[in-house]
Amino acid sequence: MLSKKQGKWLKEGRGQGELADYKPWIKISDISSSGRSHRVFGHKTKRTHHLLSDLELATFLFLEWSPTVLDIREQFPLNYDDTLTIAEEKQIKHPSVRGDIHIMTSDFYVVSSNENYSQFVLQAKYSKDLDDIRTIEKLEIERHYWQSKGIPWQIITEKDIPKIIQNNIAWLYPESNSEITFNIEEKLAFYVAQFSKAPSKTLINLCQDIDSAYFGELGASLNEVRKLLALRFFTFDILISFKQLKCSDIHITNVNDWSLITEEIRYVSNQ
Repeated sequence: MLSKKQGKWLKEGRGQGELADYKPWIKISDISSSGRSHRVFGHKTKRTHHLLSDLELATFLFLEWSPTVLDIREQFPLNYDDTLTIAEEKQIKHPSVRGDIHIMTSDFYVVSSNENYSQFVLQAKYSKDLDDIRTIEKLEIERHYWQSKGIPWQIITEKDIPKIIQNNIAWLYPESNSEITFNIEEKLAFYVAQFSKAPSKTLINLCQDIDSAYFGELGASLNEVRKLLALRFFTFDILISFKQLKCSDIHITNVNDWSLITEEIRYVSNQ
C-alpha cells in the first residue's frame, strides 16, 4: 500500500509530462539529501530541475551540454507493480517506509536524438555507496526493471565525471543560493559590454581589470559573474575550466528565459 504522501504525489501528476511540463517525483523540499541539493534552470527543458547531490548536478550539466540530448527528466518514478514483481522474483526486499510501499526512482530518464538509442536511464551513485549490500539490491531491481522495458540503463559515479566539470561545480555553486545584492539586468548589460571589448581575455584577467577600474576590491566582479553563471543567466561549456575561460566562451541566456530564472530566485529566497 502506498503512503498518503505518495498517493498525493500521484494525484499531482508527478513523474509525468515532458520538457517544461514534466514534474519530478521527488522535489528538494520533500526530503533532506545526503549532500548539497540544487535547483537548477535547464535550458533544454525551460524548467527548474531538482537535483539531490553534487553528483546529480554534475551529471545533469554533462547531459545539458550534450548536443544529442533532447529532454532530461530527473527523479523519474518506476511503476511499483513492476518493481514489486521483480523484487518477489529475485527474492529482494522491496523498498518501503514504515510498512508502506516506497516508489523507486531513477535519477535521470533521458530522451536522445542518437539513432542507436532514443532514450536511456542513468542512476548517479557515489562509488563508496556501491559497497553497501542493500544499495546493490535496490540497483538490481532497477536494472531488471529497465531491462524489461528494453531501455538502456547505467550507473554513473563521480569517477565517470570529468574532473574539469567537478572543479567548475566546486567553484560555481557554493554561493548560488546566497542573497543577490545587485540589479541583475544592469549587471548583465555591464558584463556583456565588458566581454565584447576583450573577447580574447580570460574571465579572471578581465575581472581583475574591472576591479581596478570600478570596484577597488579584488575579486568583487568575479564573484558577481560567478553568481550570474551559477544562476545560468550566463552559460559556458562546462568542459572548459573556469581558470581558462575566455570572455568569448561566455554567452548570455535567451532574454525570454530571464523571467523564469528570476522567478526561481524568488522562490528559493522565500524558502
